[in-house]
Amino acid sequence: MRTIFISFLLLLSVWASAQLPLRLPSILSDHAVLQQNGEVRVWGWGPGASKVAVVCSWNKSDTVFASIGPDCDWETVIKTPLAGGSHTIQFICDKQKITIGDIVFGEVWLCSGQSNMEFNPKWGITDAGDGLKTCRNDQIRFFRIGQAYDKFPQTRCEGKWELCDENTMPEFSAVGYYFGRRLNDQLKAPVGLIGSYWGGTCIQSWIPAEVFAKDPELEKMNRNIEPWGFAPKGAKVLYNAMIHPFTPYRIAGIIWYQGEANVATEYSEYAALFSGLIGGLRDAFKNNFPFYFVQIAPWNGYEGIKSALLREQQELTLKLHGTGMITVADLVDDVANIHPGKKRAVGERLANLALKEQYAKTELLPYSPKFDRLSVAGNKARISVITTGRLSANGKETKNFQLAGADKKFYPALATVRDDGIIELISKEVKNPVTVRYCFTNEAIPDLFDSNGLPMLPFRTDNW
Repeated sequence: MRTIFISFLLLLSVWASAQLPLRLPSILSDHAVLQQNGEVRVWGWGPGASKVAVVCSWNKSDTVFASIGPDCDWETVIKTPLAGGSHTIQFICDKQKITIGDIVFGEVWLCSGQSNMEFNPKWGITDAGDGLKTCRNDQIRFFRIGQAYDKFPQTRCEGKWELCDENTMPEFSAVGYYFGRRLNDQLKAPVGLIGSYWGGTCIQSWIPAEVFAKDPELEKMNRNIEPWGFAPKGAKVLYNAMIHPFTPYRIAGIIWYQGEANVATEYSEYAALFSGLIGGLRDAFKNNFPFYFVQIAPWNGYEGIKSALLREQQELTLKLHGTGMITVADLVDDVANIHPGKKRAVGERLANLALKEQYAKTELLPYSPKFDRLSVAGNKARISVITTGRLSANGKETKNFQLAGADKKFYPALATVRDDGIIELISKEVKNPVTVRYCFTNEAIPDLFDSNGLPMLPFRTDNW
């Protein structure tokens, strides 16, 4: 009995002295890039009823405290200075202390979507040049989220911050890398790139559950999602596991390349889903950040003109504030390949859009020409275009226009770009044209460009 009593006292002593460990999310770790010149949330877990002291090396006199609640989680806000580093942050709870080092301040962007965003240099970039030889740069840093999925929102994800070099760059999104490299070059500030992507995934998987709960029409789109074996397809499952865990992290914005997986069934509904995604992510991060995306590339494997319709849906999303779109149709060498090899130009076009709109680089002209108005005179249709410079076909014949009359039958049209910039169209099969389409097929490669070398966006003037 005495032995049992002593053992019981020893157990009580152990229980009394035991303390839950202080923990941080993986994204708060060595080499992290924190958004510069602002208020940044930091968070973690620890023993309830305790306090965490956060000591930043750039401002040691202003220690920040956070109380740990009954759920054993905590969160607080620290202020970050202008771009630069390197610094440390200490997290202290009673006798426990975690120090993370080599922290820099700069611009943090999330790179997300499906395979064309996941496409890394190892897959075979055709416009990389000497990219691998010149990539070493400790002012560009990657945090690649481990692929995971879950029915419920998660608080932890796999990943670590890595410096950009010849070993880490080939494993990261090529579009993301070239986007970040151009930002770093132009802003002279560190750039943190968070990669959260998965090939073959549909947009529903990336949308927070709250978006569907608020919109019955969107919820209907999820009732007949058919599973497939190579990637999760269920609503919200990728958001829950691959974005929700780091939503407290302050980011400057998102670049997005996705849509191919939704062509088959949501080609006419994608704008609603896409708008829900953008609004849902902004709500989740508590941040109305800019959202720039890529219009999906031509590919001849789609049915009918479904990808043309989905591209149109993508463009409709530009009605949301703080959004921007680039086209990459001219970068496609093979319409039988759904993964075009030119990725450097994609990243740099996205970067030019961000530099213009987010960072006030006013000298840049990153906008593709786009349709403005249609007028008809006899058997001729005339198109006016919003453009930053005169349109040209680079010495080639323009073949991507179609005309139709009231019978809704489309025929190829001969196009002439007049000196005043008006595009004049005529087709011997259409005596009284009523509508025009340009590159409005699955696989059309644009053949009209502005003086900056950017291709005209596809369009149609009908709603048939």
